Amino acid sequence: MIPLVVVGCGGHGREVLTIARAVNAAAGRQRWQLLGFLDDRPAEENLKRVQRLDVPYLGGLDWLRDAPADTHHVIGIGDPRVRRAVGQRLDRYATPAASLVHPAATIGPDTEHGPGFVAFAGARVTTNVTIGRHVHLNQNATVGHDSTLADYVSVNPLAAVSGDCQLAEGVLIGTTAAVLQGLRVGRDSTVGAGACVVRDVPEGVVVKGVPAR
Repeated sequence: MIPLVVVGCGGHGREVLTIARAVNAAAGRQRWQLLGFLDDRPAEENLKRVQRLDVPYLGGLDWLRDAPADTHHVIGIGDPRVRRAVGQRLDRYATPAASLVHPAATIGPDTEHGPGFVAFAGARVTTNVTIGRHVHLNQNATVGHDSTLADYVSVNPLAAVSGDCQLAEGVLIGTTAAVLQGLRVGRDSTVGAGACVVRDVPEGVVVKGVPAR
């Protein structure tokens, strides 16, 4: 078994926990030993919800300072910018980042991903896709051929990234949004829920609507 902690005990973090449990169930063994949650400022309601999952709250991120070297972490935070800040802090510790792929997700051939990658149930990645560190593909999100997703990208539920797209670091693709083939979305930009991107998106902007503006 590989010791694992989930960083963030909000809703996204608790969903990430269910992926680790699903991986264990599909393997028929305890691949991941779920030690508990880390969170510097957990809400009281989230602590109660964590308790109902029968997984302990261990404390803040500094818990990792004294953790055994084989303890892995996975960031359970949905916001790409917050996830990046947490990831940069976690880089100070010696513990490696775990990647979790739900058994009901599909990762196609000739695809590479960095540490901390999380694919939720129903996520689909086709072929020749490059995925960076701490990228999250949420439920039923799809990524087409020959695309590149840089570090800390989030593709929210039911969103579609078409083939040959380039999503720069920290991009958020909102629920049910679509990015058409061959387009680029700039660093730290957000594509709003339900939007359809028909032209390149510059850095640091929010676009929404059909077509997205």
